[in-house]
Amino acid sequence: MKGEHVPRADALVFTFDGYELDGARFELRHNGERVAIEPQVLSLLLLLAENRDRMVSKDELIEHVWDGRIVSETAVAARIKVARRAVGDTGSAQKVIRTIHGKGFRFVAETGVTGTLEKPRPARSGLMTEEQAAPAIEDVLKSARDGRPSIAVLPFQYFGEPGRHEIVADALPADIIADLSRLHWLFVIARGSSFRFRGHDVDPLSIGRQLGVRYGLTGTVEVSGESVTIGVSLIDMTSGGTIWVEQYRGNLTELHQLRPEIESHVVASLAVQIPQNEVRIARRRAPGELDAWACFHLGLDHMYRFNRQDNARAAALFTQSLESDRYFSGAMGGLSFTHFQSAFMRFGEDPEAEVEQARTLAQQAVETDRLDPFAHFNVGRCSWLEGRLEESIAWFDRATSLSPSFAQGVYTRGLVSVMAGKADEADTDLTLALDLSPLDPLAYGMVSARALVQLQLGNRDRAQELAVKAALMPGAHKHIALIAALTSHLVGKDADARRWLARAQQADPAISSEVFFASFPFAENSARETLEKGLRDLGV
Repeated sequence: MKGEHVPRADALVFTFDGYELDGARFELRHNGERVAIEPQVLSLLLLLAENRDRMVSKDELIEHVWDGRIVSETAVAARIKVARRAVGDTGSAQKVIRTIHGKGFRFVAETGVTGTLEKPRPARSGLMTEEQAAPAIEDVLKSARDGRPSIAVLPFQYFGEPGRHEIVADALPADIIADLSRLHWLFVIARGSSFRFRGHDVDPLSIGRQLGVRYGLTGTVEVSGESVTIGVSLIDMTSGGTIWVEQYRGNLTELHQLRPEIESHVVASLAVQIPQNEVRIARRRAPGELDAWACFHLGLDHMYRFNRQDNARAAALFTQSLESDRYFSGAMGGLSFTHFQSAFMRFGEDPEAEVEQARTLAQQAVETDRLDPFAHFNVGRCSWLEGRLEESIAWFDRATSLSPSFAQGVYTRGLVSVMAGKADEADTDLTLALDLSPLDPLAYGMVSARALVQLQLGNRDRAQELAVKAALMPGAHKHIALIAALTSHLVGKDADARRWLARAQQADPAISSEVFFASFPFAENSARETLEKGLRDLGV
């Protein structure tokens, strides 16, 4: 740490304005009552109090509270805001934490310092005692995270002969932490805190209480001869139950190439598994108990069903979420998605107005949080419906640069590339999207888009196989059925074509070539000509 130090904060109790900041117990109390506060925010307060005789720079905060990983100024400001709220301070009053603009922060409250009778926290050895534990999990999860799901990625356990491959047990989870931190809807415990829990005897429930998290990611690295097996598990830290498991196998010589693939797949899988579990949790709550994040996740669940009723329900839930937190970029993006869907599926009478509303909300989401890939994704979708395909692809490039494992961003870039006539580029993206998220709620769209790629490449039999596969998948909507009908007709399977066309018309009696190309504005090229002729032959 830069600068000089007073004795370590974990051996002291700082008292100010009725508050006690207890390093040994690792807790904050107000008038003797424990304050529910995140471990990261508590660490921030302890760092500032420990160095109250000087300014703590932003770089120093990041180094010690975020374990040196790259974070935005917005993230630092958000943690400072939560810390102020926890000690009864505000950004305007600054009676406890003063901002030194452009430089850092200083703890300015008149503070008493006493020793503590509690033993200091162990530096690195497994679990704390119950007396040293953080606030109860139920209290912490209701605290300043505003309902956001939270996760700790623990160091993986290594089994095998010691050697140069042993470092993977730390390197892989560290990479996963960095990638998960790009998911703004997920609160990720910093490596410096989660890596304190090592060994075979760690207890998920105890770790959950101490770190104040709902989820934990654990893993193993097993080396035997020339083969390596890496296993990962997503654990519910409030019950100890296992939510998701996966194993990856390969040759030791492939470990360097395997590692980033595993990282991307794990992150993409968690981006599906955690929201699904959050939906299950939210459904057990009474409507009046739903916070902004619970409404958001429930909204996503309805949004991906692609029918009029669920789309309206999703819009209502995103609106309710924004009523709780009007700066919630995710809920803005979700509401934008529902307006996009109304235009795409022709749920409303004025598709152009729906697209305009979708764009307004998506741009507001970008302005609220420029690091949110979902926000950029939604702007790109609006450009797609307006026929500005290259502009749309550029927005998806931004979304995937912010989160390389954002499977839906990769998929939609591939789909728009199909419409732009870039079949090879599209197939690369669509294959990657399915690898990243094989259980994605839009997986049927990924497979159907691959059918359109094969059609452009002249592989009509393969196109028909993929199109029918997509149409049989859960969630497939009228356009997916129409693509199955079209490709079946092009390979001479007229009975299948009539059956799939009937399904599309059952979902929307008004479906037509005009409706299809309004939703998929293909560029004027030979691929579009093939589609237009096929649809004319089908009589739509």
